[in-house]
Amino acid sequence: MIRPMTSLARFRLTAAETGPALRALCEWTPPDAPVGGLHPGDVGWYLRLDDAAVHLWTDGGTPAAVGFLDGPVLRVTTAPGADLAALAEDAEALLVDGNDSSDGLPVPGWDRAEDSWTVLSWTPREVSSRAVQVTEANAADRVMVHRSAWPGSTFTLDRWHAMKGSPAGALAVETLVRTPAGEPAATATGWFAGVGRCGLLEPVGTHADHRGHGYGRHAVLGACAALVDRGASAVAVVTPSSLAPAVALYRSAGFTLLRENRDWVRPGGT
Repeated sequence: MIRPMTSLARFRLTAAETGPALRALCEWTPPDAPVGGLHPGDVGWYLRLDDAAVHLWTDGGTPAAVGFLDGPVLRVTTAPGADLAALAEDAEALLVDGNDSSDGLPVPGWDRAEDSWTVLSWTPREVSSRAVQVTEANAADRVMVHRSAWPGSTFTLDRWHAMKGSPAGALAVETLVRTPAGEPAATATGWFAGVGRCGLLEPVGTHADHRGHGYGRHAVLGACAALVDRGASAVAVVTPSSLAPAVALYRSAGFTLLRENRDWVRPGGT
């Protein structure tokens, strides 16, 4: 049932102010898979950035939606029963020219994107993994693996500290896998949303020199196991459908396909 919004307001939160937004996202996260465009973990990963700003919509003081601009994409998750039309109307202030996509919030008159995102989910089970937890002592290796896995990444040890020191830092579990020779090979970051709620993997990466040996699968399974140990009911991951190797990795770790999502794009966009 849609609840009419009588006093909709939008607040721009700094990283240090994101606690209420994170709590709302955790409350809205279901047991099986994330809804909308954001999981608490998406915000957690975003908070590594120096200029991170999260938008919180409220109605009468009650959280109604949470979102942020991920480059040109407005990513939003709304409260159950929220008035999507009212939220979309207010979001027009953020969807200026150049911000031409919306993930999780339908925008009247916009089209569906051609490219899709694949949503996969992992059901708790016994696993065997050679992954270890990321700590201050091995964080530099975790950062190095990420930068190799994602060319052009701006991730640094300082940004790792910013992420871990943010209001979302306590939600993160991170794993690192090494080769038999001890070289850092793969890493995965998982995000907890509460007992009985679905966790999320974001990001996952294998060092360019060590692909094809199963290290990524071990990192993924280690992160999934850590989330389940904290009480997660399932673990989800969202990846571009065009990244066949990523989809294959998650399937090899026991993830099953749930659905494909498509953003809304401004007419004439992609």
